[in-house]
Amino acid sequence: MIVQPQFLFVQEIFNAALASGEELGVRFSVVIDGEAVLDLWGGHADRKQTRPFDDRTLTPVFSVTKALAAILIARLADQGRLSYDQPVADIWPAFAAAGKGAITVEQMLSHQAGLPGFLEPMDPEAWFDWDGICAKLAAMAPMWPPGSASSYHAITYGYLAGEIFRRVDGRTMGAALAEDIAGPLDLDLFIGLPEREDGRVANLERPKSLPTFGAMNDAVRAAFLTKWASPGGRSSEAWRRAEIPSANGHATALALARLMGTVATGGGDLLSAAGVAAMARQRIVGDDLVLPFHISWGAGVMRNQGLNVYGPGQATFGHSGWGGACALADPERRIGMAYVMNRQSSDLIGDPRARRLIDAVYACL
Repeated sequence: MIVQPQFLFVQEIFNAALASGEELGVRFSVVIDGEAVLDLWGGHADRKQTRPFDDRTLTPVFSVTKALAAILIARLADQGRLSYDQPVADIWPAFAAAGKGAITVEQMLSHQAGLPGFLEPMDPEAWFDWDGICAKLAAMAPMWPPGSASSYHAITYGYLAGEIFRRVDGRTMGAALAEDIAGPLDLDLFIGLPEREDGRVANLERPKSLPTFGAMNDAVRAAFLTKWASPGGRSSEAWRRAEIPSANGHATALALARLMGTVATGGGDLLSAAGVAAMARQRIVGDDLVLPFHISWGAGVMRNQGLNVYGPGQATFGHSGWGGACALADPERRIGMAYVMNRQSSDLIGDPRARRLIDAVYACL
């Protein structure tokens, strides 16, 4: 573990959550100016509490994966291989169907495309057919006028962003993450988990209640509340192998914190400072039609301005995942931070356990 003396207060809060039983297994990591200053882990990686949650434990991070996808798209934009303001149909011609020809890459990345899920019944196993889901999305009519509001694309985001990436780059996002980022930087980050890593994965304890949504509408139902809103019908091993860049990332907190720390300090060899700024720039702000929050969206990242769940920094951005995981980049203070756990809560954004740790870090600075 790593605990620089100024962060002993954070360690006390971390240990108290474990001792109280609030956590099963958990890790929290902080990187400042490229240096890991805090890296805490503890508890158990399984529900029977027979396996320790240690520094090699991988945790499913669900929608935190969207931040990885946003960085991969940002790299293409930084390299001049696509533009945020170009129509998606320029890259993916079939996407122009049903009145979607003017939807831009930035609108799609900021959840403005009107494609949060499918209302018509389908087999949950259909999500494992990449080409089939992409064809459904290409043919689908938007559920509301694109660009008029954001509506969180919980699962469909990964197929939309991933198909754009594949058509420009030629690789899947999972392959590119491994070859361009995780491998060169020695980071435990995966979109699509190799079988050899299965033994490191923490078992999840599901939340005891459903999340609280705002006003019910078709967008909420399509994104979360149908029997086919997310992949199902196959084994957990099949889920791990799939590459769904919206939802099935696996990572350690330290790997996420190091990646976000690189982004927070200007992008390093991954992105130019201008590329980071373009990804983080506000694309839309308002009451999301699916998530019960007033959200400022960047190009695939949640901006902390107005949301205030990632510490005090209004320039901070990142992403949260189902059950409580989160990762953030604070460019003002040059901080990367991540929290992962295997006892999930029903909080959609801003899990109190993570917020206590994040706020404690800032109190120590």
